[in-house]
Amino acid sequence: MAERAAGVRGGTVEKRRALLRGARTVFGRAGYARAGIDEIAAEAGVSTRTLYNHFGGKENLFRETLLDSAATVTAAHVALIERHLADVTDIGAALRALAREWMGRRGEHADHLLLVRQIIAEGPHLPADVVQDWQGTGPRAVREAVRVAFERLGGEGLLAVDADNSGEAARYFTLLVAGSVTVDTFFGAVPMARAEIDARVESGVRVFLKLFAVGGVGQ
Repeated sequence: MAERAAGVRGGTVEKRRALLRGARTVFGRAGYARAGIDEIAAEAGVSTRTLYNHFGGKENLFRETLLDSAATVTAAHVALIERHLADVTDIGAALRALAREWMGRRGEHADHLLLVRQIIAEGPHLPADVVQDWQGTGPRAVREAVRVAFERLGGEGLLAVDADNSGEAARYFTLLVAGSVTVDTFFGAVPMARAEIDARVESGVRVFLKLFAVGGVGQ
């Protein structure tokens, strides 16, 4: 079957990227179970045959779409972490700046948040290994970047963190800074005022520092 006249032109890479974009849109809108191969191909501007040639079927397409989207978001978060925590003199100011930008740029990843909401809604019906692969590429990878940064900052005497508790520190930071906003907005579906987000960020960083600041109760 030839590609539709108004569809994607170009080589294999262009068509694969178009399929991933189209699949992200359709899976985010309809979920895994209800998304149709024909609908995804139409959204991408390619034939269903091209979709099968690239991905083999819906399950593998969903896996690749989810992991590609998660990797993009993870890279953005890791860049934030590295920029804010690379050269720190005031740990409180650095953590607040990181947390504010982290939560302030959530809108840039709206299409990915749609996918995540579908995972939550359809989790029991999704292939378990797909969900595990997403966690490794997405949330756990971001938390690992935080953990590495915190362990280094502990070695520099800026946090009461070492190899034994760096994983715990990273988990608490992500939960305290992002957890309540993420849950209460249902991964971006429900609006939250910027002032409220800032207040939660401030509260989260303050509690985190009580636990892990040098000389704090977490030492």
